[in-house]
Amino acid sequence: MNSMTGYGRAQGSFEGRDITVEVRAVNHRYFDCTVRTGRLYGYLEDPIKKLLQTRVTRGKLDVSVTVDNSHSDDVTVTCNEHIFETYLNEMRAMCVKYNLTDDISVTKVARYPEVFTVTAKQADADELTRDVLAVTQSALDEFDAMRKREGQRLCDDIYMRCDLIDEMIDRIAELSPGSVEAYREKLDARIRELLTGVQPDEQRILTEVALFADRVAVDEELVRLKSHLSQARGMLAGDTAIGRKLDFLVQEFNREANTIGSKSSELEITRLVVDMKAEIEKIREQVQNLE
Repeated sequence: MNSMTGYGRAQGSFEGRDITVEVRAVNHRYFDCTVRTGRLYGYLEDPIKKLLQTRVTRGKLDVSVTVDNSHSDDVTVTCNEHIFETYLNEMRAMCVKYNLTDDISVTKVARYPEVFTVTAKQADADELTRDVLAVTQSALDEFDAMRKREGQRLCDDIYMRCDLIDEMIDRIAELSPGSVEAYREKLDARIRELLTGVQPDEQRILTEVALFADRVAVDEELVRLKSHLSQARGMLAGDTAIGRKLDFLVQEFNREANTIGSKSSELEITRLVVDMKAEIEKIREQVQNLE
């Protein structure tokens, strides 16, 4: 299982061209990707997105691509003579006007902006795309390693909470018959109190107890909840993206827990249901982080 949160970075050099790719991701319901390549390399956006979709199913991704051609053999330096002469003339005029020492040199003038222009020959689009995708693959390897570590931590936590809910289910199953018997005793005592000296109708009491038992029976809900837990563990043991499916299954956890709570009149069962719903909510929060 992978977390949707992760970061990966990779660098590569190709014929004097340095390429850096960074991949960041946070939680998102769907696959949402933004690729920043710079004005000259907009054509890289689609190939990068297609590559990401082969390895990421959902999450909000931010990809940054930097291409540095400054070390390429195809770099040329050009002097802008008009700007150079303009700087030089203005500086000489200042010397005359303000009676300054003329210490003007080529080195000093060359420091001013736009005197020299550095240009690099643009790489072949297919060649650059191939190189950038290779670096992106490396960044994704690091990105996936981080997501896998975080995903394992999330899965371990969910496993642990499923075990806690399992224990609560077993305890509720033990307490449920006792609640029916307690109701029968209370009902019998109340009738005898109200009908002092009159023999109560045992058949009527049994009928009322049976109706009560039917109303508070939670066997089906407990069985279904056990089944949902088993299904969740099966998903966690797999190797595919399960975030959405598990999110839906957790809603079923809540539905069964709510039904058990609404049927219960036993204080201990009610307390267990409250604790169970707290664990289910923690699972739901963790599931939001899974791919």
